[in-house]
Amino acid sequence: MAFLPGEHMWHGAVFAAEEINKAGGVTVGNQKRPIQLVRVDSNEILSVPDAASAVERAITRERVDFLIGGLRTEAVQAMQDVIAEHRTIFLGVGASHPILTQRVATEYDRFKYFFRVSPFSAVHLGTVVFRQLGEVAGIVRSELAVARPRVVIVGERAVWVDHIVAAAERQIPAMGMELAGVWRPSATAADMTSELSAIRDARAHIIITLFTGPVGTVFAKQWEELQVPAAVTGINVDAQGGRFWQATGGKGAYSATMSTLGRIPLSSRTIPFFDSFLRRHPGQVPLYTASGAYDSLFILQEAIERAGTISADAVVESLKLTDFSATAGQVVFDRNHDVRFGAGYLMGVGVQWQDGRPQVFWPAGYGGTVRYTLPPWVVSHWRR
Repeated sequence: MAFLPGEHMWHGAVFAAEEINKAGGVTVGNQKRPIQLVRVDSNEILSVPDAASAVERAITRERVDFLIGGLRTEAVQAMQDVIAEHRTIFLGVGASHPILTQRVATEYDRFKYFFRVSPFSAVHLGTVVFRQLGEVAGIVRSELAVARPRVVIVGERAVWVDHIVAAAERQIPAMGMELAGVWRPSATAADMTSELSAIRDARAHIIITLFTGPVGTVFAKQWEELQVPAAVTGINVDAQGGRFWQATGGKGAYSATMSTLGRIPLSSRTIPFFDSFLRRHPGQVPLYTASGAYDSLFILQEAIERAGTISADAVVESLKLTDFSATAGQVVFDRNHDVRFGAGYLMGVGVQWQDGRPQVFWPAGYGGTVRYTLPPWVVSHWRR
C-alpha cells in the first residue's frame, strides 16, 4: 500500500464495493449483505516475510472472508502458503509468474483457493511483449533504415522477469534482431545512469523494460534527460498510469509499456471504469492492479450468489464457472485457476505517452488507437 500498485488495488476495490453496495450488496442465500473492505499493507516490495505476516493478520485478526491483492511473485508464494493453511480464497491481481498457478495444478487440494484474475501468466506476458516489440521494430526499420535492430533488456531483479529474459534470448534473434545486452537493476533503484550509459555504448536501437517497482519512473525520467537514442517498449508498471507524468516532471514523453487496458472499448466496462477513475483521482491513470481489484469484487459477487454461501469450498467451485465481462476483456479461468489468454479473453494493450497521456498504439483496430512514435532525439541520432 506504500507503492502505487497497491494504492491502485485499493482504489479499484473501493469503486467496486461502492457500486455493489449501492445496488443492495451481495445476495447470500436469501440475505443481502454489504461488502466491507479491510486495507492491509503487505510491504511485499521490500519484505516477503512481511507479506506472509500481513495475510496471517488479515485472516486471524481482521477475520476477512476473502483476499484480493498480491504483486511480487516471491511474496505471493508466501501468501499462498498462509491461505492454504486457513483455506481462504485469494484472488491475485498483480503477480504474473506461472509458478503461482502451477502450484494449483500440482497440489490442488492445498492451493485451490488461489485464482489469478490479473495479469495473465508471464508466459503470455512474454508473447505480448514480443508482439509489441515487432510493432516497434517495424517502425525502427522503416524510419531509421536499420535492417537488424539491436535490442537490450533492462529488467528488475525478480523471478517474473527471468522467464521473459530466457525467452527473449531465443525470440529476439528469431525475429531478425540482435540481443545486445541484459541489465538487472533493483526494483527500487534510485539511479539508472550507469545502465543507460552502457545501453548507449551498446548502440541499442530498442530497449525492452521489465519493471513493476518504482525504478520504472527513475528509468523513464533519466532516459529522456540523457537522450538515450533507443526506442522503449516492454513492461513498466509505473508508466501504465498513476502519477507517472507528474513523477517524471513531464519527462515521460514517448515512454511505452504493455498494459492491461487503455481508453479503448475492450469491453462495455472499459471506458466507463477508465473515465470514472480519472474523475475520482484527477491527474492519475488506472494501473492494471486497479482494474484487477475492481473486477475481482464483481467476480466474487457472482460466485457467491451462484453458490448461495460464502463457504470457501463452495465458492471455489462457483469461481470455476466464471465467465465475466471485465474491464480488460472476458475473464474465464482454466483448470489451474489461471485467467485465460487470447482472442475473446484477455490480450492486453500497448500504450505510449503522447501529449501528456498514455495512448494505445497496439493492437490496431479499436477506436482511439494511435501510431507508435519514435522520440525525436532517437530519430536525429540515427539519421545523422
